[in-house]
Amino acid sequence: MHSLLEVRGLTVEFPVRGTASSGRLSTAVRELSFEIAPGEVLGLVGESGSGKSVTSLALMRLLPPSARVSGHIIFRVLPNQDQRDLLQLSEDNMRQLRGTQIAMIFQEPTTALNPVMRVGDQVAEAVRAHNKITKKEAWDRAVSAMDDVAIADASQRARDYPHQLSGGMRQRVMIAMAIVNRPQLLIADEPTTALDVTIQAQILELLANLRKKFGLTMLFISHDLAVVSQVADRVAVMYAGSLVEMGSKADIFRAPAHPYTRGLLSAVPTLTTDRNSALRTIEGTVPSADSISVACGFEPRCTFRIPVCAQKFPPLVEVGAGHWARCPVVNRSPGV
Repeated sequence: MHSLLEVRGLTVEFPVRGTASSGRLSTAVRELSFEIAPGEVLGLVGESGSGKSVTSLALMRLLPPSARVSGHIIFRVLPNQDQRDLLQLSEDNMRQLRGTQIAMIFQEPTTALNPVMRVGDQVAEAVRAHNKITKKEAWDRAVSAMDDVAIADASQRARDYPHQLSGGMRQRVMIAMAIVNRPQLLIADEPTTALDVTIQAQILELLANLRKKFGLTMLFISHDLAVVSQVADRVAVMYAGSLVEMGSKADIFRAPAHPYTRGLLSAVPTLTTDRNSALRTIEGTVPSADSISVACGFEPRCTFRIPVCAQKFPPLVEVGAGHWARCPVVNRSPGV
């Protein structure tokens, strides 16, 4: 079976601000490649500044005009699997796909929702933007979508404004807006970040139920390893704009290969962690986008680095069946 989404060599650059740096480019995403099969959930994980959100905006073609984007984003429209390169589509054709075939849940519902429109009208607006139907029909579909995301008394809550809803309810409205046109691919960008753990668990359960009900394919973006472990089938780890490791959930959490992934997992406290000992950390700091070298971005912080790490950008190496790591060291020394 073909993948639903195939990203090949995606690179995103922005001009560096300031007249002194005219012509310089800041690399936010570098040679990113991955695939998502129909019905699969790929977890894209990394700390702030790793390029996760820029990647999601590139997939949706929502980056500012100043962004320089190269590579290929191949999307196969079901059921005929018509192949489209999203970066080559006209804006009109992309607009037809965006919101119908591909939808996105944004990070912060407070800023994503219009504060002076009823939430039902905002969901209905997403329906009317892609369907020639009456306002009444669009409203009914909006209420039905709000019911799908488990908003109690959806017909009444649809008449509320965003400030009248809790954070969890606002996020459910955002999810309703994303699924109302039954997309094939749902991009969830940090959908639980601003929520407390109880509401977070409810949203994760909701997404799992929607996945089963509508057969959704999902790109789930988060900095939280624990959250990603609950929802993803496969996991891709980003650092400083590049993909450093990708594999099944079991591969990543039980047998991580890249030194950065190992550092992340070793820093997570467990029930057996000694409370009197300091938590493990990764020494150093994440490089800024305009200071990333042409070599491995993690090299300055890596305790296993070898000379070649500082000389060229390492390729992704298959260290196991379906398990990839961008590190020359893991190929030489499996015990790293």
